[in-house]
Amino acid sequence: MAELTRLEAHLRTVRDGGRKLLVPYITGGLGDDWTEVLRAFADAGADAIEVGIPFSDPVMDGPTIQEASEVALAQGANLGAILTALRDADAGVPLVAMTYANLAFHAGYQRFASEAVAAQIAGVILPDVPMEEVGEWEPHAKAAGLATVLLASPLTPDDRLGVLCERSEGFVYGVNLLGVTGERAELASSSTVLAKRLKATTDLPVVMGFGIATPDQAAAAAAQSDGVVVASALMRERLDGASPEQLGDRVARFRAALDAG
Repeated sequence: MAELTRLEAHLRTVRDGGRKLLVPYITGGLGDDWTEVLRAFADAGADAIEVGIPFSDPVMDGPTIQEASEVALAQGANLGAILTALRDADAGVPLVAMTYANLAFHAGYQRFASEAVAAQIAGVILPDVPMEEVGEWEPHAKAAGLATVLLASPLTPDDRLGVLCERSEGFVYGVNLLGVTGERAELASSSTVLAKRLKATTDLPVVMGFGIATPDQAAAAAAQSDGVVVASALMRERLDGASPEQLGDRVARFRAALDAG
């Protein structure tokens, strides 16, 4: 077995200890105190934190994350500023950067990977890069010790799912529903089906995301998987003025629901 990345080793340890994984999301640069949100999330029970690096054309993101990105960009956020801020951030848990290939490509994959590691990032998600095209990025990520997290959708066929799980690192990101990110009134039935397929395919931690708006939905999504990503629900509150402490309280409610099963 290949040596585990730092991200995967951490998440496996938490999962194998019997706890469901909780990965909340923050848009980097959204508010002057955005790095304080990282510690608030960790203190509230996050096992890792997804940090979105804003991009002007976020094709996978729904209205809330798009708005969060637009506000952050208007406030001066950019790749360099976010990575610089993360260097001195006291997150307490592994960070996973989510951004689009354009930003990483223009920075240069080798440079982006090395600067990400210097910024305490343990994994990277490039949602607009299909598995067949991740080869240009992968060697630089591996050399830097970064996990490349791949996404699986409800439409991913079984043969492709197996290859995707073998290639993903850190965890495999199960997409609960077709379409973009965003809060939903109820959890899509496709979430349970995909989670079961993923768990039958891989021992890699399986974390489900997209459309998880409430603690009850998080618990339902985690029932057949290893955990959840919560993004739009938190960023809606952030856009409405929530402080790091208030966001931490919100994440603590998701943590309690996951722990209650």
